[in-house]
Amino acid sequence: MGLSTRRLALAHPDHAVIGVDRSEQRLSRDHGALPGNALLVRADLVDFWRLAHEAGWRPARHYLLYPNPYPKSAQLKKRWHGHPVFPTLVALGGRLELRSNWAIYVEEFALAVEALCDRRGEWGAFQPEETFLTPFERKYTESGQTLWRYAVDLD
Repeated sequence: MGLSTRRLALAHPDHAVIGVDRSEQRLSRDHGALPGNALLVRADLVDFWRLAHEAGWRPARHYLLYPNPYPKSAQLKKRWHGHPVFPTLVALGGRLELRSNWAIYVEEFALAVEALCDRRGEWGAFQPEETFLTPFERKYTESGQTLWRYAVDLD
């Protein structure tokens, strides 16, 4: 959590970067000092997205990085694109990027965005460029798993 927030803040120094996680343990790991444009927040994303939308926030970019995709079909509502908050997430606008090691999750997400707002993004396998954005990205790459990325402009 802190690692991805720090790396995104360094990559986008002219933006405020907020890393959100509900786990105090993940937030408390030391991944190095955060730049001045970064903040870590402990919150449930469902509540965070709803409050951000109500406040009129329009992020330039937002990222969903290696979420647990809940692979069983009975767990669809636990996946972001099957959750009731999904329309709120998409309504925030900006460039949305999802990364996962599970191709069907990324494909389902892309289809859900297209069905909801008629926006077609790009998705496919990718290799991290210079550094890993998250520890999961490193772990999955080093274990030989394919990484998948989806990006869509929602504005």
